[in-house]
Amino acid sequence: MRKYSKYFSNLYIALIKSGEASGKLGEILLKLADNLDKQREFKTKIKGAMVYPAIIVSAMVVVMFIMITFVLPKMLGLYKDFNVELPLPTQILIAVSTFASSYWPFIIVFTGVVIFLIRRYLKTKRGKRSLDSFFLIVPIINNMIKQAALVDSTRTLAILTGAGVSILDALTIVVDTTSNIIFQEAFQRVYINVEKGQSLGNALSFEGVFPPILVQMTIVGENTGHLDDTLERLSKYFEFQSEAALKAMT
Repeated sequence: MRKYSKYFSNLYIALIKSGEASGKLGEILLKLADNLDKQREFKTKIKGAMVYPAIIVSAMVVVMFIMITFVLPKMLGLYKDFNVELPLPTQILIAVSTFASSYWPFIIVFTGVVIFLIRRYLKTKRGKRSLDSFFLIVPIINNMIKQAALVDSTRTLAILTGAGVSILDALTIVVDTTSNIIFQEAFQRVYINVEKGQSLGNALSFEGVFPPILVQMTIVGENTGHLDDTLERLSKYFEFQSEAALKAMT
């Protein structure tokens, strides 16, 4: 499977390797199937919830552009006939509308170029970090982003530790599979601290992006010897919180 890493993730390969070594390949495959199903269901919920706001915002931008560029210029003659000094906001609107109606083809081209350059920038590591940092400070959206990242990471850790994968190997895979670069860098620092001999719970406590409940429950799971069960419960908790955040955002 490692020869075909394009189709099989590091998480998948690590679990298969663990299943073969422990003689529990059947159980591991069932866990993998369940995890893939949960991931697909969760991502579908997020995409479905984002469709409505995206359509509304896009429609607002298009309508605003049409109003300023084509509708308002036809009304400007009325203001000129008043022969009075117009308020500053109205003067600004008239200036913007006059500019847009005169140069709207250039505005469309310029906007297209800007979008193209922004998309290229966001494909770089620096650009992705800027975008992920921005989303984590935007009200309403930031809560959904945090919860979604925590769902994936805690579920992945739960499956790996439950399958007998060492905590360091599990953290390496979590770093590879975490999409948000802020959380990815946080897990990299957690890995370094665990490698130095700290417990997972203590290492998580040094990172401000992780909520107290994750730190406290991880410490409890380590002390009781049920870390995988605790992480699985946490992933369900974060999934519930993310769904609530999605509804609030919509």
